[in-house]
Amino acid sequence: MNARKRIALVAHDEMKPKMVAWATTHKDVLKKHELYGTGTTGGLMASKVGLEVTCLKSGPLGGDLELGNLIVHDGLDMLIFFWDPMTAQPHDVDVKALLRISAVYNIPIACNQASADFFITSSLFNEEYAADLPDYKAHINRVVGNES
Repeated sequence: MNARKRIALVAHDEMKPKMVAWATTHKDVLKKHELYGTGTTGGLMASKVGLEVTCLKSGPLGGDLELGNLIVHDGLDMLIFFWDPMTAQPHDVDVKALLRISAVYNIPIACNQASADFFITSSLFNEEYAADLPDYKAHINRVVGNES
């Protein structure tokens, strides 16, 4: 992971104001990184906060899956996702898939403002970091019956 991180910023509807406020507070740090956002969140980061963001589709329209694709193809280093635990989401399965693939590829995930605050104030946020990718060969071999 390079010092300049590739960071996804995502927020469910009820959490978008908190994400805008958080990003505004940390604008000077965030602007040093390559930012991605799903649908409205990415647009808000650009229009309300003034950050340069690559906007993907809205989460329910495939944006969460686009982020998963970036992770699988080594195009994302970190996920900051202010999700709303109190509101059912029509694309809940996509959200779970995004969180799962982030864990599979050892991508740091901040799911609320407190964890995002810890991320952005960490000395590792602006430094190179050698994240280990878990070795799943033994698991895959066991699942397909090729233990060796």
